[in-house]
Amino acid sequence: MSPDDRPTLAAPDDDPYLWLEEIDGSRALDFVERQNRMTLEKFAGAAFERDRDTLAAIYDRPDNIPYVGRRGGLLYNLWKDARHPRGLWRRTTIEEFRKPDPSWDVLLDVDELAAREGVDWLLNWSSSLPGDAPRAILGLSRGGSDAVTLREFDLTTRSFVTGGFTLPEAKSGVAWVDAGTLLLSSAHGEGMATNSGYARTVRLWRRDEPVERARVVFEITSDRMSAYCDIDRTGPTPRVWFIDRRDFFNLDVWLGSETGPRVKLDLPSDIWLQAHRDWFVVKLRSAWTVAGVTHAPDTVLGMSLSAFLAGDRDLTVVFPPAPRRALQGLFWTASKLVLSILDELQPVFEIFTPSAAGWSRERLRGLPDIGVVDVWSFDQHESESNGDLLANAQDPLTPPSLMLIERGVASPTILKQAPKTFTADGLVVTQHEAISIDGEHIPYVQTGPAGETGDAPVYMSAYGGFGHSVKPYYNSALGKLWLERGGTTVQANLRGGGEFGTRWHDAGRMAGKKLSHDDFAAVAADLVRRGLTQPKRIAAEGGSNGGILITNMLTRYPERFGALFCTIPLIDMRRYTKLLAGASWVAEYGDPDKPEEWAWLQTYSAYHAAISGQTYPPILIATTRRDDRVHPGHARKMAAKLQAMGYEAFFYEPAAGGHGYGKDNKERAGFQVLGFEFLKSKIGWREGGS
Repeated sequence: MSPDDRPTLAAPDDDPYLWLEEIDGSRALDFVERQNRMTLEKFAGAAFERDRDTLAAIYDRPDNIPYVGRRGGLLYNLWKDARHPRGLWRRTTIEEFRKPDPSWDVLLDVDELAAREGVDWLLNWSSSLPGDAPRAILGLSRGGSDAVTLREFDLTTRSFVTGGFTLPEAKSGVAWVDAGTLLLSSAHGEGMATNSGYARTVRLWRRDEPVERARVVFEITSDRMSAYCDIDRTGPTPRVWFIDRRDFFNLDVWLGSETGPRVKLDLPSDIWLQAHRDWFVVKLRSAWTVAGVTHAPDTVLGMSLSAFLAGDRDLTVVFPPAPRRALQGLFWTASKLVLSILDELQPVFEIFTPSAAGWSRERLRGLPDIGVVDVWSFDQHESESNGDLLANAQDPLTPPSLMLIERGVASPTILKQAPKTFTADGLVVTQHEAISIDGEHIPYVQTGPAGETGDAPVYMSAYGGFGHSVKPYYNSALGKLWLERGGTTVQANLRGGGEFGTRWHDAGRMAGKKLSHDDFAAVAADLVRRGLTQPKRIAAEGGSNGGILITNMLTRYPERFGALFCTIPLIDMRRYTKLLAGASWVAEYGDPDKPEEWAWLQTYSAYHAAISGQTYPPILIATTRRDDRVHPGHARKMAAKLQAMGYEAFFYEPAAGGHGYGKDNKERAGFQVLGFEFLKSKIGWREGGS
């Protein structure tokens, strides 16, 4: 009898593994527990325990940077270490923070809360009014899920408010109108969720009012992605921006007050928009003709908001795009607009100041022009900002430095320096380009020993989706457990990312997603062409959207890899829109219920493309049960199908972690090290570099 290779491309809906989509179904959990035991017995031996503890100790170091945001003159931080694995929510002053060992005021011990209430709590986020407001709404997650329970917290008494704002678990967000009123964006309640599982309405929720009675002030249809709002206090009076997010890349914007929207802005839907006082800017995804002028995709345009609302369309070009010069982000601070740019993959930051006379431009000085640099506002609330900026600079061999740029103009000063967590002696960082199947040049960053051995153990990674730019950050896990032991790492910049703007993203989405995978395979081939290694020594990892990537390496390019690690993955492109947040990603991949779009989706649905009788490299597929973004059924079903066909496929699924690698540092370290142990064993890399 031949192995059962259902579902197939010819019969995509003949799926014998649908029962694995029942997240907490008894049969599905029996499968998970059995698979976990087999995987851990095989790869979680003494070397795993040693490396997990080594990595966890790095994540728990007391001299790691405590990243902060400022509100009301105080600096807030969520700190995790071995004694506080779930975290301490705390605050301090800037004077204390500048000290080597600051004194902190602890507001909430999340570990104590979880133990006291017997719930697997993590703190996802907090929301409060600007200034020294004494209360906050906390978003508490069970095990790392995106869905949260809302609870009001008193910062003075360090306790939850009896009878305060509370809401059961749902995908939710809030904006404070005043001390007794919230604008609530939540999927909680009958008919309040979109098909993607996000909020369909914004409700005006007053203190002591049952949420069921809160008035709906803004709503969208269930086929949209989500509804939410933001309260802007930078003008003379507060104003509310209401957002109807159609999909990941398109939205409609309304301006109003807490009572609801008043005017819809006459703008394209595929934009980024940022407003401050009487100024606003938009970044375009597609060409826009306005007032007789056609502006190219990726252009940033700005003008007076009041003039625009009055009918004026005299927009100023703030940022003109170039083929390899792309905007990565923008934000306002103290009446200045900060643009984050990648120019030939190098970081550039420009500051614009609008006035009636025009938009002045200057470059943010004193930051490295190589490596990875991130810049953001020091203040959590834009209305409180005095222009102070924070910057983080690093590269694959240099740990991060947290810097303060006062008023956005002073020379950066180092606030905190992260420790070196691995020995980088003899290691170099080099940049290369591979030629993809259609002739496109695909950049990649290589880190490892100088000189090509022809047999290097290589760890490859990439993402290639949603316009997300992959940058070569300092990675303690790879540094300590791969580079320090003689290995080489490679990070590729695939189409589908945002490294070179909309053109680059669009080339790797929808039908182009297959090209993104071709790009990754081209980089693997280039490593061999250059004499660095051979296919059997190449290990590759990808997660989420990268799960599609890794499983397509399995089915389309198996000869180029020695082993694959597929994490928190999206895989089944036939049913993805029916699973958790999947419907929100149609703009990236397409709609499988439309035959013309299934025609390209099936070209990279590895769950259907995998067939028996092939030579596939070993694969470990790992997810988490509390991932409520990408359904764990993707990973479960792919592992089950591969195993049924006789392939060397392993599976691992911890109970917590959300859309990530664990709820605390030890779990995170264990998830990563399990993958390393698997990859090393399958590419034949033993300790000592052999």
